[in-house]
Amino acid sequence: MAATVLNEAQQELLRMMAVFNTPEAVGDLKQAISDYFAKKTEDEIDKMWETGTMTEEKVESFRTLHERTPYK
Repeated sequence: MAATVLNEAQQELLRMMAVFNTPEAVGDLKQAISDYFAKKTEDEIDKMWETGTMTEEKVESFRTLHERTPYK
């Protein structure tokens, strides 16, 4: 089995995990991480609207978008 090499950010997160020893603390951490990525996503979407990459027409086109993998 191949060894997994962790980058510096992953190693730092593992060091920080030592203090999360209750289900509530883990839940709080999960919420904080979720909030972080939600904010990043919101910022990116806002930027898309400001630059014109995202428009009302494009949003409307999502209503009929079908990207499922066709299975036989």
